[in-house]
Amino acid sequence: MKHLWAPWRLAYILADSAKGEECILCAFPAPGRARFRDHLILCQAPHAFVMMNKYPYNNGHVMVIPRRHASDPEQLSEAEYMGTMDLLRRATKAIRTAMSPHGFNVGMNLGRVAGAGIDSHCHYHIVPRWNGDTNFMPVLGETKVMGDHLVTSYERLLPFFAPLGEGPE
Repeated sequence: MKHLWAPWRLAYILADSAKGEECILCAFPAPGRARFRDHLILCQAPHAFVMMNKYPYNNGHVMVIPRRHASDPEQLSEAEYMGTMDLLRRATKAIRTAMSPHGFNVGMNLGRVAGAGIDSHCHYHIVPRWNGDTNFMPVLGETKVMGDHLVTSYERLLPFFAPLGEGPE
């Protein structure tokens, strides 16, 4: 049996089992820019915001999230949808400039059965990819090695997101 020590996952596991909690994708930006760093929010535009994924698939993994709580993009107004799509496009460019990935996985999981960890508030994932980022560890060891600390990635990306909207104070 293989064990990987990841104590930060307990908060995620316990939060998932808690009932009646407020949506974190609504709660995290609510206190304003003074708390953006605490919640790894890179920027906020009129209709959407960008936040680092706390449990990333790769370094630089961010989420582009509509500001209004909606479980499906079809529930968004035209302006909200277009604002979210524009921020998705601009965020991908910012990551490309900041981190020079060779490609991206960009997408949305709609519904718990489709893999959505938070299925009540739709959001897009942008996962930068590099040649060779799939090596023997995930293939043979079923373990992903993250080469950079989450806060270090946040600080690296932050200046590239400044032109996209309001950032942390």
